[in-house]
Formats: sequence, C-alpha cells, structure tokens
Amino acid sequence: MQLFLDCLPCMLRQVLEAAQMATKDEALQESIMDEALETLAAYKTFKTAPALAEAMHGVVKRLTGVEDPYAAVKARDISEALRLEPLIRDFVKAGSDALAVALKVSATGNVMDSALYSNLDLEACLMSELEKPFAVNDYEAFKRELESARKILIIGDNSGEAVFDKVLVNTLSDFKGLEVTYAVRDKPIINDATLEDAKSAGLDSLVELISTGCGAPGAVLDCCSEAFRQRFDEADLVLSKGQGNFEALSEAPRPVYFLLKAKCDKIARALGVQLNAYVFKQGAAASR
Repeated sequence: MQLFLDCLPCMLRQVLEAAQMATKDEALQESIMDEALETLAAYKTFKTAPALAEAMHGVVKRLTGVEDPYAAVKARDISEALRLEPLIRDFVKAGSDALAVALKVSATGNVMDSALYSNLDLEACLMSELEKPFAVNDYEAFKRELESARKILIIGDNSGEAVFDKVLVNTLSDFKGLEVTYAVRDKPIINDATLEDAKSAGLDSLVELISTGCGAPGAVLDCCSEAFRQRFDEADLVLSKGQGNFEALSEAPRPVYFLLKAKCDKIARALGVQLNAYVFKQGAAASR
C-alpha cells in the first residue's frame, strides 16, 4: 500500500514519543528529531509506511543505544491482557460459534495498541468493543477454506494483542490436523510483538513461533527472511493482524485474510469502512 502524506506527522509524533521513552536528555531528543526529520524528508524513497517507520525508529535506537524504548509499555500491556484473559475466554465460550467469536476477540485485542492509545481504561471499553460487529466480514469464505486447510500462518501485531490471539489459536486447534504458525517482528519496533513478547504472552506453549525476519512494524516481504517467505508462500491460509501488516501486505502476491481495526482515515477509506470499524477481509492476490 502506498505511503500516505497523513502518515508523516503521525510518524514524527511517534518518534518523539519513543525518544522521550528512551532518554530524558532533551539535547539528545533534539538530535533524534533533527535526524528523524531528515529521514522523513526522504519519504518518497520508501515504498510503504512500515518501511519508513523502521528507518525513523532506527534513529532513536542508534542515538540512545536503547533497543526497545517501548519495553515497559509492552510488559504493562501483556500483564493487563493476561489479567483479562479469563474474561475473553468466557466471552468465546458463551458464543454460539466459537471460531467467529474468537476472530472478533482477536481483532478487539488491537485496542491494546499503545502506539495510538494512552491511558486507556481497557477493562471499561473491552466489552463494548467486543459487542461491535465487523463492518466487513468474510468469515464464511474463511471457514470454507479452513475446512480443507492444513497450514495456517498468523502474522501478529502488537504485544498485548498476542494474549487475545491465544484464544483464537486455541479455537483453531479444534480443527484436527491444522498446523498453526504465529509470526512476530524480528526486533523491537514500537509496541509490536517480538519472539520474547509472544513467549511472555504464553503463545510458545500453544503454537510454533517464528520471526518474519523483518524489523518494520509490518511484514514487508522485501525485507522478510527467506524462511518466513517460504512459510508465507506454503501456508494454505494467511491471517494478517493489524494496520501495519495490512499496509505491508495489501498488495501481496497471494490471498491474505486481514483482521484489524481501521484506526486512521486513510486505512478506513482504503477498506471502504468508517473510522474505528472492525474488518475481517479476504484480500486478493496482487497481479505482478
């Protein structure tokens, strides 16, 4: 997906947030913003927003020496999500179609995204978010494909959301013979899940965890590892979580199911939905 001009001020704000988390030295924060602005000025050389975000956050890491500025935020989000895990499991059990409800739970986990939300009263808003229907819902097509599938690849998004994804993984495990793989970022970027974060969420005991080989906040195939691309190509079904992965994979050379909340106007328009709508959409393979 193209990089929208609207992404630029959002990324700059996010880099300032990361810089302030990584260091209290205002002079160093100023140097980070100066260099980030130089990177931002070259935005036309980047194909996608996730690729530009990786470069800009790289400035923070390099100048501060802090590899994971959001470490404390991610730990908090995972802890909060684990506290709510019994609640979301009960919500799935109470539904008439466990898989359909588990997909909605997985999508709702995106409210953990601290890159866009701060001081979120998670428990207060969780149930109201769970009750919201999908604005676009290709569930029936997904379920049909799932009946003959043997390998499914889930590409995760943020760290707290990984706890919500456990419920989906558990539900998918009821399909006999289904091999589920869960992919995460190769290195820390914003509050996205890495292998360490996915393990903290408890996914390692349920599913095979792999890295995309890419450190961008989205699975940009050109920078993903050969091992991941092979898994991506060989999977019978690919389920992509979150906006960053949608931006990276909306023009992928194979069909992908996108599960997300449209949290910015440009993404919402691209999906044909209202802002903050939930989407479960089957994307077509891009022509090459």
